[in-house]
Amino acid sequence: MLGKLRNWLSPQSGVPSAPLPDTTVLAPEKPFFAIGDIHGCDKLLTQLMEKLHSTALGDETLVVLGDMIDRGPNSAAVLEQLFTLSQEHSDGIVCLMGNHEKMMLEFFEDPAGRGARWLSFGGLETLASYGIRGVPKTLAAEDSVEIANALEKAMPAEIINWVKALPAWWRSGNMVCVHAGLDPEMPPEKQRSYVKIWGHPEFLDKPRQDGLSVVYGHTIVANPSLRHGRIAVDTGAHMTGRLTAAWLRPDQCDFLST
Repeated sequence: MLGKLRNWLSPQSGVPSAPLPDTTVLAPEKPFFAIGDIHGCDKLLTQLMEKLHSTALGDETLVVLGDMIDRGPNSAAVLEQLFTLSQEHSDGIVCLMGNHEKMMLEFFEDPAGRGARWLSFGGLETLASYGIRGVPKTLAAEDSVEIANALEKAMPAEIINWVKALPAWWRSGNMVCVHAGLDPEMPPEKQRSYVKIWGHPEFLDKPRQDGLSVVYGHTIVANPSLRHGRIAVDTGAHMTGRLTAAWLRPDQCDFLST
């Protein structure tokens, strides 16, 4: 998709590649970019996309690793931008479900019950981006329902439906993209979406033995890294001003950040 946008055909920028540990194999079917947690930082997303434009070699897929919303200043703009791209280039962009998108959907479904936690995890910022301000983190049941109804009216229906349909994972060759992690002892296709969206207790400590390499966000790192078959790209954009993407090709991994 990136190569199909005319202004994305600039020469390679020459970003230094990350050294590959012995245990890591990078063998995607074709090159792709994977963007870490955006968390409502629309301006950082625009800046990073400009970097990807000038770096793309020709036909990279763009994978967004979830947590597009909450915490940052403009979740509405982020969703609108990515939704529009996904409609215009459906064969070249993949947005994954993150735990924050999942919590927002739970707020729609059960605002006075399990969905109420969303307000304490960044939901207030998303509400504000849709013009719903002054909402406390704790609401009475009837107020929660009222706020959920207000958000449903404020968000375009096509974006709500798009978020509901977001996949929990994407694969190219031996590369698997998820939001939070995987059980290192199970094939990804046999794992529940919950694990891919919320993570697994052994994901960061136990290397896989099946030759797969996993690209993930969710866990904030000081610097993006590639180690033991795990590629971490969540650099805490809403706190640090640094939004990161991994550029992955056969036997190559570069990191680009704002």
